[in-house]
Amino acid sequence: MSSSDTTVVPAGETVGPTGRPLPAFPEPAPLAGHGPARIIAMCNQKGGVGKTTTTINLGAALAEYGRRVLLVDFDPQGALSVGLGVNPHELDRTIYNLLMERSSDVREVIRPTGVAGLDLLPANIDLSAAEVQLVGEVARETVLARVLRPVADDYDVVLIDCQPSLGLLTVNALTAAHGVVIPLECEFFALRGVALLVETIEKVQDRLNPALQIDGILATMYDSRTLHSREVVARVVEAFGDRVFHTVIARTVKFPDASVAAEPITSYAPGHPAAESYRQLARELIARGDAA
Repeated sequence: MSSSDTTVVPAGETVGPTGRPLPAFPEPAPLAGHGPARIIAMCNQKGGVGKTTTTINLGAALAEYGRRVLLVDFDPQGALSVGLGVNPHELDRTIYNLLMERSSDVREVIRPTGVAGLDLLPANIDLSAAEVQLVGEVARETVLARVLRPVADDYDVVLIDCQPSLGLLTVNALTAAHGVVIPLECEFFALRGVALLVETIEKVQDRLNPALQIDGILATMYDSRTLHSREVVARVVEAFGDRVFHTVIARTVKFPDASVAAEPITSYAPGHPAAESYRQLARELIARGDAA
């Protein structure tokens, strides 16, 4: 970024990691009731960018603020389920059954988690077969939307943890969703795939889901000590402007530690800066009007 692009920050305001003035995101007011849910797809075709970590911890932070949240594991690897203490190999019924069997009841597959107000729709390797089996289905892109419809009024937010691809499962998630959050690793190669992802989102908007919007791009695995991380964030803000969340998720060993403990970081290490980052993200999402 050239010196002419530098943001001028008024006296007394804090500059956030994105180089913009950091607003104060207030603690949200309690809700009078629940539903209908805003459905948000966590999407990036690149793996290892923090999709599952963000789904778990953002969901837990929203639940802390009194939101009823459903997490949907839509990745055959089942990392979201494992991260919440569920053994995917021991599951009799998963989201795969709901996609393939119209008679299945979604409420019988949803499981509570150890966090109050946070539920899980689990997945395992069976889901990998769905991509092939759905190809011949009528309205194959809308099957997940059908699955979620009966419980939309039970929740305030539904977060879908997408697999790292732009295949039929991800298209299903985008067709079911109101918004997309794109976790983006602070690394130059991660930037290259964002244009392709945005192009896919625009195709879904055009052909399947005109109401879909990008809720925000979330910089993850940020290391303020490195010029590289700071330059990547600057490039993302330059390219996407206000679509980039002010909240940035720093790299920390606490995330894998919390995963091993099968807990969100908000309960595993509630006082850690990483837990506060996800609480800030939850407040920012609510302040933007992208969550109930």
